[in-house]
Amino acid sequence: MKRIIMWLFISFLFIVLSVFVIDWWVGKTVREQVYSSVSEVPHKRIGLLLGTSKYVAGNYVNLFYKYRLEATVELYKAGKIDFVLISGDNGRKEYSEPEMMQADLIAMGIPAEKIYLDYAGFRTLDSIVRCKLVFGEDDILIISQKFHNERALFLANKNGLHAVAYNAKDVPDKYSTKTMIREKFARAKMLLDLFFGKEPKYLGQRVVIH
Repeated sequence: MKRIIMWLFISFLFIVLSVFVIDWWVGKTVREQVYSSVSEVPHKRIGLLLGTSKYVAGNYVNLFYKYRLEATVELYKAGKIDFVLISGDNGRKEYSEPEMMQADLIAMGIPAEKIYLDYAGFRTLDSIVRCKLVFGEDDILIISQKFHNERALFLANKNGLHAVAYNAKDVPDKYSTKTMIREKFARAKMLLDLFFGKEPKYLGQRVVIH
């Protein structure tokens, strides 16, 4: 019994250490592709806005959502992107991240004809791969918070895209601790998905952005 407990403890420590090493390694490999200054980020025709829910518990506006929209508008008005491709979850009839984001971006000044929607961005992997295979875009500017951008860029690199990312404003720690913890495990799962050749849930017909 003592030997079993010892091996369980060692296995637990190994898993925890691996998660933290992977987290560090993913951020390190894409460090040169991440921007926090609008003036420094290069122009890209397509800005890939990664979706998230508009509201959190208590019906409060999700700050991750709010800051991503603000970053997108900032980039568009600065002439850093020409079109916005919103990729998010539309897994239920009554719930559509792309449509919610589209409505708010239009209200914030981005013309409707400059916005395209990817309704099958259920995961970051789906958003990245579908951007290339469905929308035919492989030279893009990813828009999300830094932690998410790093994982998205890693996926983009592994799938043959030429991507950079712009960091939306970070959410205060008291609202983002659970998300940051979850991200560490999401990066480990990402490597497993890449190793096993995980594919998007849906692909579909080609869509041309013009």
